[in-house]
Amino acid sequence: MKLPYRGYPIALIAFLSTGLSIGMSQYAFGQFATPLQEEFGWTKTQLNGALSLAFVSGITGPILGKAADKYGIKIVLLISLLLISSGFLLRPTISHLWQWYFYSGLVYAGFPGATHITSGKMVSTWFPKTRGRVMGAVTSGNNFGGFTMPALAASIIAFSNWELAFIVFGSIMLFLGIFSYFIISESLDLVESESIRTNKDLDSISLAKKQSKLGFEFKEALRSFRFWTINLSLMIGVLTYQGILTQLTQFLEDEGMRTNLATTCLMMIAVMGVIGKITFGRASEIFSARKTLILSMFFQTIGTIVLCIDSGEILLWIGCFIYGLGFGAFGALIPLIIVEQFGMKNLGSLMGINLMLTSITMAIGPLVAGMIHDQTGSYRNAFLGISILFILAIILVWLSKFGKGPSDLDVQ
Repeated sequence: MKLPYRGYPIALIAFLSTGLSIGMSQYAFGQFATPLQEEFGWTKTQLNGALSLAFVSGITGPILGKAADKYGIKIVLLISLLLISSGFLLRPTISHLWQWYFYSGLVYAGFPGATHITSGKMVSTWFPKTRGRVMGAVTSGNNFGGFTMPALAASIIAFSNWELAFIVFGSIMLFLGIFSYFIISESLDLVESESIRTNKDLDSISLAKKQSKLGFEFKEALRSFRFWTINLSLMIGVLTYQGILTQLTQFLEDEGMRTNLATTCLMMIAVMGVIGKITFGRASEIFSARKTLILSMFFQTIGTIVLCIDSGEILLWIGCFIYGLGFGAFGALIPLIIVEQFGMKNLGSLMGINLMLTSITMAIGPLVAGMIHDQTGSYRNAFLGISILFILAIILVWLSKFGKGPSDLDVQ
């Protein structure tokens, strides 16, 4: 029996690494909020302070990105998943607030290498002709994680306790890290031999080799108007994760939705996200990732505004549905627009800079949202503020077309 193309199990690793990391730390965050507050008496601001440790990703992102360019993604992914695993496995030992922050910092330290850096490099290397739709499939792992991890956490907490839920999360990531080390490779020679062995289009080989040498030099990118407008828009866009997603369960409950329905709503967003990633990923191959990103941000803006209309449960469901379409696509479009607009030549380093910049808003967003909730008793004002910022992000993406791209790339 002939083994499948090596790119498929590698894509599966990227799918699980990205999806489980995000599903456990962001989608499932709300499931732990009530038990942790009940046990330790923390406020929303104190609890959400752990989300603000996303700034740690900003420190480790450039380091891991540079390491991926220099030493390869295999070792970077292993280290990243071990960091995330340790952050979860240590959480049952929490007795003080500083420990909650420290262990959360370990999770965020591994985040860049487990998510965008891995998916960006692996998909573009193994699937150069179909990277849009494959990236959509790989990053739909986010929604797989979003669909399964809150339900897993809620079930374990209901039948046992929050400590066991964190142990299960950490054990899963530990196993994935060990397994990935024996599967991951970015060798272009291996891509070529695998393509020949499985009778794939050999044009993909020459395309992959060509693309690996194209794109911005590092210093050239830092002087580019296009580089900064796109990165500023992504800095705003990631508020969808730390400013909205992690607070959404609590927001829906505050608005009167029962806990089980709020969890179901979150799972619906995860399902809609899969549809969004696959359709928007394909659209990025046809219309460009830049134009598709604008549409993704538009859906998120409309969905967030609808959520903030105080008109009952039906509009909450509609808002979640619209938001989920745009939200799901956003995760796939981050690495796609970076590859499309900046090239593969220094992808790890440039993605590391992007992660450093986005970590700023990811750190500030949940802290401000928690403070607004503590002051007003609702996340509504925080969500409205984020929707206004989303409009600014759309304008920045549109303006980026007036900046100069890499001289050896034909980008729209």
